[in-house]
Amino acid sequence: MTRRGLPLLLLLPWALTLGGCFDMPHPFADPGNEARRLVRSNAPPARLAVPAPTGALLNDRAAALWSHDMAQAMLGQSVPAEAQAVRPGDWWLKLTATRQGENVIPHFVVITPKGQERGHADGPLLPAAPWIAGDPAVLAANAQAVAPQVAATLTGIQAAMMAADPNSLMRRPARVWFAGVTGAPGDGNVALAQAFVTSFPDPRDMLAREPKGADYTVRCVVTLADEPAGTTGHPQQRIELAWHVVAADGKEAGAATQLHEIDAHSLDHAWGDVAAVAAAEAAGGVRQIISGYSGRDHKPAPQGS
Repeated sequence: MTRRGLPLLLLLPWALTLGGCFDMPHPFADPGNEARRLVRSNAPPARLAVPAPTGALLNDRAAALWSHDMAQAMLGQSVPAEAQAVRPGDWWLKLTATRQGENVIPHFVVITPKGQERGHADGPLLPAAPWIAGDPAVLAANAQAVAPQVAATLTGIQAAMMAADPNSLMRRPARVWFAGVTGAPGDGNVALAQAFVTSFPDPRDMLAREPKGADYTVRCVVTLADEPAGTTGHPQQRIELAWHVVAADGKEAGAATQLHEIDAHSLDHAWGDVAAVAAAEAAGGVRQIISGYSGRDHKPAPQGS
């Protein structure tokens, strides 16, 4: 007998130690094995310096406050930023502002360790008086307003570097090691594993023959919990299939989780076509996680933009 209607897919991003959830690309995140060579040479490090500006029409106290606000706003965009002076090897955010009549225009430039401007943007036009006075509310609001634009600029920079690297996931398929399924009742561990191996590979993702050298590792953990009887009075169970995706550096890239209530012990024997449907849906979720974490779908920023 076949069983249908199990999969209800939820993409659950996992929190990173550098802040934020992976529902968007992290410009300075190491996406795994595919960018290692690039990271060693010229990719951004796991930190963006935001020094206090000297050309922003602010006194020292207000300049330091704006630097702090910008770093905090960038952390809110999942960019690991620190309000500190630039050190050798740093990528950093140069903040300035210019007067335009009774208004001020803040400016933002991303600077490479070699001193090259790699991306820039203007903030919203602001009244000059509260800006020059260093109004904390104005400085904080400005930082929050421009942080998404700066984060998008950084993402474009990372994408451009990936596009130039023949080893990046923009230029080759991801190598994925599948570590199997555990915890499923009946023949679920084997049936789910076989179905995932069949469903997952496509032109952008391939299964690795061994864990060494893989860009990502995928493993599925199945858990069952007893639930109150349903409307028919039959005992129920809640089943959860969590397909964990881990990057080559050991960081969680995300998890595709399937949840469903079933008649108690209805999967204690053969899973039938439930395994095929669940694994096919999970394969799509894993591909989404890899694309989002690696940034392989993002548009590269033009050089000097």
